[in-house]
Amino acid sequence: MADVRILLTDKTIAQLPTPKDGWYLARDTELKGFFVVIGKRKRTFTVQGDLRRDGKRVSSIRVSIGDTSDMSSRTARATAKEYLAQISQGKHPKPAKEDQPADTVGKVPNKPLAAEITLCEAWQRYLEAHLIRKGRSEKTISGYRDHVERILMEWLDVPLRELGLDPARVAKKHDETTKTNGPYMANGSMRTLRAIYNHARKTNRSLPPDNPADAIDWNQEERRDTGMGASDLKGWFTELAALDNPVRREFHLFTLLSGSRPTALQEVKPTHIDFRRRTLHIAKPKGGRKRAFDIPLSREMIMCLIRAIRFGAKMYPAQAREWVFPADSESGHVAETKEDRDTLSKWGNDLRQTFRTIATSAAVSEVDAKLLMNHAIPGVNAGYITRHKLLEDHLRSQQQAISSAVFAALGPSLTDMQVLQDWLGRGASRRATKNCEMWPVNLDAEQRIRRAA
Repeated sequence: MADVRILLTDKTIAQLPTPKDGWYLARDTELKGFFVVIGKRKRTFTVQGDLRRDGKRVSSIRVSIGDTSDMSSRTARATAKEYLAQISQGKHPKPAKEDQPADTVGKVPNKPLAAEITLCEAWQRYLEAHLIRKGRSEKTISGYRDHVERILMEWLDVPLRELGLDPARVAKKHDETTKTNGPYMANGSMRTLRAIYNHARKTNRSLPPDNPADAIDWNQEERRDTGMGASDLKGWFTELAALDNPVRREFHLFTLLSGSRPTALQEVKPTHIDFRRRTLHIAKPKGGRKRAFDIPLSREMIMCLIRAIRFGAKMYPAQAREWVFPADSESGHVAETKEDRDTLSKWGNDLRQTFRTIATSAAVSEVDAKLLMNHAIPGVNAGYITRHKLLEDHLRSQQQAISSAVFAALGPSLTDMQVLQDWLGRGASRRATKNCEMWPVNLDAEQRIRRAA
């Protein structure tokens, strides 16, 4: 059959007649050098262009893109543009053994060359060049690693191109993961795959431009509503007061009073506290060091830190020299912040939600609450807010309003309940550490406390 010229779309390609023998070309009317080779058994997207060196034509090469049954015409057209651009610059889009001289028209490869990079290799590059280089936290990296090395383990040696050409396979995996691991894990693991694929394609332009994760019907995710209101705080404080470890007790209380992420508070050091300015520096928040910020401290927050330092100096004297919330762990600080729900009903992100809820009841504006929690503020005008200029007075007063609202919710129980009096009453921490016959007190820490008091 004679060659034809048509606008190549999925519909027009499907309507092309199959030759009785041999093959013919269907050339695109919009993109020069882009066509489909129509054979008896397969139809292959292909590009052809003149390879030039120093402005001189070296040869005319033909490069297959992929089978029409494996990719859409839209994807093939985007890839064709990239291939033709590379050819015009004197570069082969694929290894030389894949390229064909123009006179080998009928000898279309049975199978396009798969990109060498596998999911495992792409993950290692994403880990090193993106996550580690940009200072992502260990917890963030651990989450990505879990997605790749557990949920996507069976694909570690699979070429990314193979996944890119088979989005239905990715969609099916998402459905299976939803059933076996839940909707949130399914969405999370596929978001990780999407990020790795996009990153790999920056240096592997032969990968199909359409991300295979785009074929997924994402599970609906609802914001977890686990925060407490003012009426819930009395019961929670009673639970917290009963914890055996006083350092962990202060850690959870400070999480509530600051609204900070537990992972950021775990690595707080005594040197991060400025009692004179009444601030706590968070050096490694979510987003890395570039998002570092200072938390203004209310009176209750200062007392919480003082108690943590005193108890830590008694219980873990060596670790307390470096950490505000020390522990007998490999890192030397509180590493695991989860508690048995029967012992302490709310912790971690529950307390961040509680902070935001109490802030609203304390008439703290949404912008101020976001600034205190180090959240990004949407909108053009947000760029004109200078956070540190608000820190010394305005934000501190807002922080104090939230802390006051938290303790006001306890009402008379703060003095009537012995368990709370023994913990939060005047001089309680001094009596507790004095009667705690463990290790010698950390004199440096005690001196800082006395100066602050």
